[in-house]
Amino acid sequence: MQTPPPKRILYVENGIGYGGAIICLRHLVRNLDRQRYIPMVVTGRTGPHYKEIAQEAEWKHIPDRHIDIVGAHRNLDPATWPDKIPGLRFVINQILARTDDTANFLPFFVRLLWTAKNFKADLIHANNEPLCNRAALLVGKILNIPTVCHVRGDQKGSRLMEWAYSLPDRLISVSQWVAKSVREKLQFPEDQIDVIYDGIELEKLDIEADGNVFRKDHDITANDFAVGLIGLLIPWKGQEMFLDAAKLLKEKIPHLKMLIIGGTPDECQAYEAALRQRVIDEQLGDIVVFTGHVAKMEPVYNGLDVIVSASTSPEPLGTVVIEALAMGRPLIGPNHGGAAEMMEHDKTGLLFTPKDAASLAEQIERYYKDSELRTALGKNARQHALKTFDVETHAEKVQAVYDKLLN
Repeated sequence: MQTPPPKRILYVENGIGYGGAIICLRHLVRNLDRQRYIPMVVTGRTGPHYKEIAQEAEWKHIPDRHIDIVGAHRNLDPATWPDKIPGLRFVINQILARTDDTANFLPFFVRLLWTAKNFKADLIHANNEPLCNRAALLVGKILNIPTVCHVRGDQKGSRLMEWAYSLPDRLISVSQWVAKSVREKLQFPEDQIDVIYDGIELEKLDIEADGNVFRKDHDITANDFAVGLIGLLIPWKGQEMFLDAAKLLKEKIPHLKMLIIGGTPDECQAYEAALRQRVIDEQLGDIVVFTGHVAKMEPVYNGLDVIVSASTSPEPLGTVVIEALAMGRPLIGPNHGGAAEMMEHDKTGLLFTPKDAASLAEQIERYYKDSELRTALGKNARQHALKTFDVETHAEKVQAVYDKLLN
């Protein structure tokens, strides 16, 4: 019997920056069965890390933001002056929406349609929420090919979002928590949702990486107790609360270092500047360190005494949580969203009350006072990760979704 030719999968990534979503997509693409599937990856953003995708699969950058409408809303929404004239805010929002349609959405949509047609895609896999990936899903409708949407966050339940969720043929949810949100807020059919935990290449993680390299790069001595919050510098990642915890712990933990680790999307530069100014104003410069983006994470994980995920909004399934568990490191996460689903308090990590800096500080102090607890929970965490987040299992489950739609 003749083997059928491999199907062609077009992946579309429209995330805010180079973070967990694109990293997990790269893990998936690298582990696809090339005898069954040929991948092509389209990203709305570019830069050195995005360009690395070209070493793993066919890659194309199609800009999705010629005008920063998101940044405009960030400045406009809290402002009060548009409300002084009745109807002005509505008019401004309409102008911004139409500008977004003509300057951002339409050019991206046309180029993506052309790319998908030339690639002869058999299926489109959107790597983010349906609303921000509506261009990819509409391309699938026009070309009459199935679409899959990877859902990674909480849902708001708006009419526009309900429409966007009517576009994909199937959803892949990264956690049970996300799947529940989609079912309850958007009435999405349960039998069209596949819950598949993100996978990482566990065998490629250098669990013996020298953490002292990272510590030396940032002037952290052997006597310092280093706590790191890892994630893009965007408000909901919890850097403000992390600084609140730093203030509470400054006098309690000698030689404390609180590290904010991660890059900053262009539209969040003002947020980073505000964080840095706060460190100066509150005299936290002796304990708070900004590292910026770090490409190789294993030395970071091994260089920290404690790793923190502190998202103020429920996060679906943070890459930091997965990688920290897999590295067998002492981990603290908020007791909501994917972190609570993946971590068992006092067994594989410590959970704190979301948005509560005192609760976060309390759990950091527990780890500081009990090195045996750090060792025990780290060991349990790695065992759990090895069973749960294997990338080959992840790839097989995703490919099974493709098979349902293509056969």
